[in-house]
Amino acid sequence: MPLVRISLNKKTPAFAHGVADAIHHAMTETIGIPVGDRFQIITQHEAGELIYDPSFYDIQRTDGFIAVQITLAAGRTREVKTNLYRRITELLQERQDVRPQDVFISLLEVAPEDFSLGDGKAQFADALPPHLQKLQATADQSAPHKH
Repeated sequence: MPLVRISLNKKTPAFAHGVADAIHHAMTETIGIPVGDRFQIITQHEAGELIYDPSFYDIQRTDGFIAVQITLAAGRTREVKTNLYRRITELLQERQDVRPQDVFISLLEVAPEDFSLGDGKAQFADALPPHLQKLQATADQSAPHKH
């Protein structure tokens, strides 16, 4: 149920879809997203419409810059998030020849009830899907216990 927004300078449709495929593959590998759970929005920009600092934080960016914003259910650990960032960057480099320095990723974590998959319902407000039930169980086990 993550929603992935991909922004990049204008390229071929095949390149843009290859970027989307790599990101989805990384998500299935690292954060347990089911293969069929794919909702992505690709926005290609004309020259000058995608604004980014070419050297912020001493990272040299080019016009191959890609911004990836993933809205997903909250609860993943820092390690899982770091693995996601690393794997997205690796796959983009391997499959699409994207420079790691040109990959900018941000996660927006929301509560499961903040999603409606259709029909005007919050499908996960009362019952989480299996992959999120596992995530919740892990979070519950690692939470400090009150006495």
